[in-house]
Amino acid sequence: MSMFKKLLASVGIGSAKVDARLHNDSLMPGETLSGEVHIVGGDVSQEIDDIYMFVVTHYEREYDDKKVKEECVLVKHRLAERFLLKPEETKIIPFAFPLPYETPLTIGRQPVYLRTGLDIKNAIDPGDSDYIEVRPHPWMSKVLDAVKQIGFQLYKVDCEYNRYLGRTYPFVQEFEFRPTGKYRGRLDELEVIFFLRRDELEVLMQVDKRARGLIGALEEAFNMDERYVRFRLTAADAQRSTGELAQAIDQTIQRSLR
Repeated sequence: MSMFKKLLASVGIGSAKVDARLHNDSLMPGETLSGEVHIVGGDVSQEIDDIYMFVVTHYEREYDDKKVKEECVLVKHRLAERFLLKPEETKIIPFAFPLPYETPLTIGRQPVYLRTGLDIKNAIDPGDSDYIEVRPHPWMSKVLDAVKQIGFQLYKVDCEYNRYLGRTYPFVQEFEFRPTGKYRGRLDELEVIFFLRRDELEVLMQVDKRARGLIGALEEAFNMDERYVRFRLTAADAQRSTGELAQAIDQTIQRSLR
């Protein structure tokens, strides 16, 4: 009977179970993700070689004029050394580690989730996935509100492969706005990219001008109508009102259109 149970456990029947329980599933980039991993033994003793935790997201990459989704591991966290899990034994192991500052926000359909698993030799590894809500850092929220205040409407957020702008990871998260106010007719769109660090927020804006006449059409054909402007926000800058920040961003866009 014991050998039969071991055989069943090797294919996942009567095997150990793992469940990650988060203290808080709504975080900002840079905050600590913490909780407990509950492991319950199956019908037979099993050697647990490793407990692994990955924070995972997806981004889009273009191949042959088609967009495909690729997975990106943001964090690899090893939780425990090898141990023997006895039948029906319960182990509870706490964990805590920071979400990277580059973690994308879960706006729209952008997923970020914690994948937890047990590495069991000669067996199917049991696993568990938990979705995490990633909220904007206050500095990000202030920039997004300021951009809306000067007449732009957010219509698309996605993570795109970009080997030039991507830093720790091979993608950037783009916030795409359409003009609804005074820039309607002058701009096609405004794209905002955030690079958050512990003590500052770097903001990259791509100002996409609307083509005007022959020169404008040529600029658009060669992507010369897109200009990047960059500014930084520190803790001191973040004390400014949203209105002051909106005025500064408005002036930056005006200069880029000259």
